Amino acid sequence: MLLRFTGLSVLFILGCLLTVGLPRKGSMVPPLGAQTPLPSGISDQTYRVSVDLVNVLCSVLDRKTNFFVTNLAREDFTLYEDGQPQEIINFARETDMPLTLAMLVDTSDSVSPKLQFIQDTATSFFQTVLRDRDRAMLVEFDSSVTLLQDFTNDPNKMARQIRKLQAAGGTALYDAIAMTCDEKLIRETGRKAIIIVSDGEDFSSRTDMRHALEMALRAESTIFPISISKGGLFGTGDDTEEGDRILRQLAQETGGKVFFPVQVEELDEAFRQINQELRSQYNLGYISSNPRRDGSYRKIEIKVAEGNLKLNYRKGYYAPSN
Repeated sequence: MLLRFTGLSVLFILGCLLTVGLPRKGSMVPPLGAQTPLPSGISDQTYRVSVDLVNVLCSVLDRKTNFFVTNLAREDFTLYEDGQPQEIINFARETDMPLTLAMLVDTSDSVSPKLQFIQDTATSFFQTVLRDRDRAMLVEFDSSVTLLQDFTNDPNKMARQIRKLQAAGGTALYDAIAMTCDEKLIRETGRKAIIIVSDGEDFSSRTDMRHALEMALRAESTIFPISISKGGLFGTGDDTEEGDRILRQLAQETGGKVFFPVQVEELDEAFRQINQELRSQYNLGYISSNPRRDGSYRKIEIKVAEGNLKLNYRKGYYAPSN
């Protein structure tokens, strides 16, 4: 049986769970919904305790200064699900909560002239952001999806694998997102973020954007895309408007932010801002007033009384189903 957890549940796993790695380069993407046998050592009788708590990470910025606001209290927020007010029962400022990061790097042919800059800045990012309790993984995607580095808190391990990135082939962005969420991130708890370095164009995936976004929401992962399609240093001369639109939507729906660097200094700044935002979030938790376990998509809206503030948060989630 394929282990799948809803994006709604906080899971406390008793027993030993082993995660399944992503396919190596050149392997076939499994059909969506296909049954995958359990790895050796995992029983389908593993006991779980599941609490139907919806956790929403929210960043708050001052519109005038663009600085993060980190001194708000629970009473400053109101939260709605499908237009109905919800009681916030858990509230925390997540400045020190451990991070689970997945970096997805586009290594298609079009990335080749920019790869050196990506490697340098990505290495610097992990050396800066990773703390002892944090974990990160590295995935490259071109025509297929490859897990280069599984979860680690060692920035040197990440750096060694980043240096192995090589540009070749097409672009399977949607497969990379869906498989990373389905096979890795959905099994994790806490703060989860996906950093995507790509031009947003997808020519090779077997799945589509809708499914990739759904899996990101089910895995409760915030997406931070860094576009490498714009002019200047990262210019390709191609019409990438559609790719940029896709990256924007992935960020907006999951509560992240998209970046469009045009020179190497701005690429480094994008990584710096991602680090800052990940350390400046609020966690709002509530139990939905809608008891139906129908697997439906439910819209989330968060408001604050102060009108000069901008909020970033995921715009919805998928209810559990039987």
